[in-house]
Order: sequence, then structure tokens, then C-alpha cells
Amino acid sequence: MKHRMEGPRGVSRAKHLAEMLMFPTVLFLGLLFCFSAAFHAPQPHHTKVVVAQPALERQVDTALRHEHPGGYDVTAVADAREARQAVLERDAVAGYAVEGTHSVLYMAQANGMSLEQALTQGFTRLSAHDHQKLTVEDVAPTVREDRNGTTLVYLGVAWSVPGYILATTLLRAVTFNRRRKLITIAGVSALFGTVGYLVGVWLDYLPNEPSALVIGCLLTAAVATFSAGVAPFTKQFFPLVGMGLFIVLSVPTSGVAPIPLLPTFFQDLHLFMPLGNAVDALKGVLYFDGAGVLRPVLVLCAWVAAGLALLGLDAWRHHREAARGAADDDEEDVPEPPVEDPSLEAPTPTALPVHRHHHFGEALPMLEGSVHDVDHRPVHHAAVTVMDTRGHQLVRTATNGQGEYAVTGLPEGYITVVVSCAGRSPVVHQKLLQSGVAVRADFLLDTRSPRPPSPLMPQH
Repeated sequence: MKHRMEGPRGVSRAKHLAEMLMFPTVLFLGLLFCFSAAFHAPQPHHTKVVVAQPALERQVDTALRHEHPGGYDVTAVADAREARQAVLERDAVAGYAVEGTHSVLYMAQANGMSLEQALTQGFTRLSAHDHQKLTVEDVAPTVREDRNGTTLVYLGVAWSVPGYILATTLLRAVTFNRRRKLITIAGVSALFGTVGYLVGVWLDYLPNEPSALVIGCLLTAAVATFSAGVAPFTKQFFPLVGMGLFIVLSVPTSGVAPIPLLPTFFQDLHLFMPLGNAVDALKGVLYFDGAGVLRPVLVLCAWVAAGLALLGLDAWRHHREAARGAADDDEEDVPEPPVEDPSLEAPTPTALPVHRHHHFGEALPMLEGSVHDVDHRPVHHAAVTVMDTRGHQLVRTATNGQGEYAVTGLPEGYITVVVSCAGRSPVVHQKLLQSGVAVRADFLLDTRSPRPPSPLMPQH
């Protein structure tokens, strides 16, 4: 028998080890390839540039294509004023104008120092080739303590990653219903947004513009709400999804390296990621007089809306599966217990008040039932003890005046439920708990009849 058990037990251990190593392995590979692919050789990729005077467009485009094939997208505007305005309105990252032997390059330090350096080098060579003297004009300088133009990214990370951690923490708050969790997310987002903004202004990391506070709050709320919504659907893969979205993919597309210097894949991904859009919105309100703010704010709102939609879908799924589980409670087929999540701390088993009808926003029980006597009268204050397969007590509660009980926060898999009451014989049921399904265990207690001690049993 021992040899027979070694095989299944070895397979189980290998499976458990693979589950434990999956998350750090995938995260390692994601960080390795995404970060190196984005940052190893920053250079212009389809960087938008405007040139004053249409007659110079072809000349400048040819010269830039020769030096950086595919690096620049050149368009023409009427004059130097429009070239400068295109940079201020964020329609282009650089504007170039020529007057005789003198040329001007309009740029924005807020777009990042490395982009400024790349543009300056490229257009300096272009001007020297045409025997012109180049003057660089910064139309959107940053504050003194943000000369590299990247501080907004670091503030964005401080607002974004804790939003994901908040969602993982709320997964274990089994006594919090959905409404309370959403209120917590809103409150924490407001707190983090306010504190981050005040610290940034105090340290001179960003200008004193209260609109930045709102964007910080919205970023934290977007990440936390979407994470809370997607968690029930990704289950044990939730940490992988969360870290993948909000670190592995978000950081390379956030602006640590200016977006025009990233490969095209990361530029396209930047349009959808919450961190990158928050940084775009912050730059718009702080340095560009509100230009280009609407689209990234709408993207952040879309992340919040998606999270709320997922939460609503999960609530609907819970009610539907709870009803189906109650209808199928007497069927003989028992499904295989699901895989527990090894990456998240298990929730705390908790007794709940009994509600006959559960509404959206209420904490849903994982186990509920009733206790009656043989005459079908409810048994008040019957002790209900829930144990795991090893006999360890998970939670203990008592029935209410209608003989009902409810428990949540239990681990998925098989459990043992023991009901006892003074003067009555205890009853034991074994049940299988699954995510999203409220299992019902009803008990019928009989009056305990006194038995004479058996002569074959030892007396204690």
C-alpha cells in the first residue's frame, strides 16, 4: 500500500511545486524580455516632427530618413509660429524652422531629456550640413527637481502599484461586501492621490496644480477597481495577471524612456495602459495647459468602468451558481475539487448573519444551511463546527432563532461540518466547496437516547 501511494503523492508534490514556481518564473521572463526590449537601445520610432515651410518638408524628411530609417514622421506647417504651437498642443514632439542661415528647433523638456538629446543631435547635424546655426527653444520646461522629465513616472508608479496591492488585500476581507470594498477603494485612492500630490509639490517634483491630485486618485482607483473585478475570474492566476499588467507591461510603456524612443509595439501598448495614460494626463495639466488630457483621462475611466462591470458580472454569476448549486445539491456526481491558489494568503473563515435574500454588494456565504429536529422545528443555538480534511477546526458558529447559519471565507475543497446540541445526537456532513457556489448543508437532529455502557468498551 505504501508503494502504491508514492506515485500519486509524488505527482501531487511535483504539481504543487510547478504551481509555486510558475508565478516567479513567468514574472522573471516577462521582466527580462519586456524591460530589455524596451530600454536596451532607445532611438526614434515614428517620432512626429513638423517643419515650417512646405518647401523644406521633403528635404528634412529625406535627411532624417537617411540617418534614422523609420525614425521620424515629418509633416509641414505654414510658419515657425505654427511649428512652435504644434509642440505646445502635443501634435508633434519637435518643430523645425529655417530663416536664412539660422534655424530653430522647438522642443519640450517635459517629454523627457533623452528625447531632447536625441532630437538635438539629429537636427544639429542636419543644420550643420546646410551650414546653419541651430538654436534650441524649450517650450515646456519642467520644474527644477525634474530635469530628466521622469519624476511623473515615479509618482505614477507610487499611485499605481499600491492600487493592485489594495485589491489583493481586499480579497481576504471576507466580511466586506462589494459595496464596502468599493468605498474602501475610493477612500484609499483619494488618500494616496492627495498625499502623493502634496509630497510632490513640497519636494518641488511637480508644479502646484491641483488637477494632478485628481489624476493620481483616478490612477489608483482604476488599477484597484479593475484588479478587484478581474480577480474572481483569473483565480490562482490573478497575481500573474496583476503583476503582468501593472508592472511588466506598464513600466516599460510609462515614459521612463520617452514614448517616441520606444519600439512600435510598446508605443501602441502605451495607448491602453493606465500608468502611461496617467503620466500623459499629468504632463498635459502640468506643462501643456491641458493639451492632450481628455483621451488619457477617458482611458483611465474605461479601466474603472471595466472593473465595475466585472464586479457586477461576478455578483450575477454568484447568484446564478448559488441557485444552481442549491438545485443540484442532491445529485450524486461530485466534481473534482479546484486547485487552491498558492500565491495568496487564504481568507479567514468567518460566520455571517443569515439573510434569506442576498442583494448585490453583500458578502455572499460559501456555506449555509439549517438545523431542525425530527418534528421539523428549528433548533436554536445548535453548535456548527466546520473542519478541514485533516480535522482542524476552521470556524465555529451557532444557529439563529430560525435554526439557520451561514459561513464565508472557507478554503475551496472538501470540508466536514459537525452539528451538535445538548441532549441531541451530533450529525456530520461532508461537503465540497467551490468558488462562486454557495453550498447548503441542512441537518436533522434526533433526541439522544441514553445507552447502557457496553461491557466490551473501556470505561474512562
